[in-house]
Amino acid sequence: MERSNVALDGPSGAGKSTLARKAAKHFGFLYVDTGALYRCIGLYALRNNIDSRDEAGVTKLLPDIRLEMHYDEEGVQRMVLCGEDVTEAIRTPEATVYSSDVSAMPQVREFLLSTQREMARKYDVIMDGRDIGSVVLPDAGLKVYLTAKPEARAYRRYLELCDKGIETTLEEVQRDMESRDKNDSERAAAPLKVAEGAVMLDTSGLSLEESFDALCSIIAGRYGL
Repeated sequence: MERSNVALDGPSGAGKSTLARKAAKHFGFLYVDTGALYRCIGLYALRNNIDSRDEAGVTKLLPDIRLEMHYDEEGVQRMVLCGEDVTEAIRTPEATVYSSDVSAMPQVREFLLSTQREMARKYDVIMDGRDIGSVVLPDAGLKVYLTAKPEARAYRRYLELCDKGIETTLEEVQRDMESRDKNDSERAAAPLKVAEGAVMLDTSGLSLEESFDALCSIIAGRYGL
């Protein structure tokens, strides 16, 4: 049975997770936030006092890492790292910096690749990340590149962190985002780029509902839903 897979890529703060989660619920697809997987590995390295750019040190940790994804009654993806729910812990600014650094490591990407592809084989999924359409699911039936202007993305992420009770400033969020954009675009392993055949969706001037409607229209048009 051929699965309906949507590969949703784009830079940090573009709204991928929020829109992918809403769209997956709307269409009855499984939502897979791949960035959360990398955040878990980053958090594990952070907690084990391994420098975020210490490739050998991070690689040594991989055999000890146990990752699970669960979904609560509202369909929200919960991340479990070695038996602990770290859904909120992986969203702190420090964990975000770590996740960006470890995601550039080929060994880490290979460690998670089979997990992501297996989910796409089993379910109709909307999977978001940085290299879903270009590397993880290059044969996905639909690829969408979601983006927005840097200032819009930084402000959205700032509000998201404030809503979660995480103390930060807009300046700090924008600085971290600029650093992550640079790392994601310049890394040797699966850099952030527009996948071949991807549909571009810029949400800079759109509200959340307008962005959601635009994404759903693209998905419905592709799969006749």
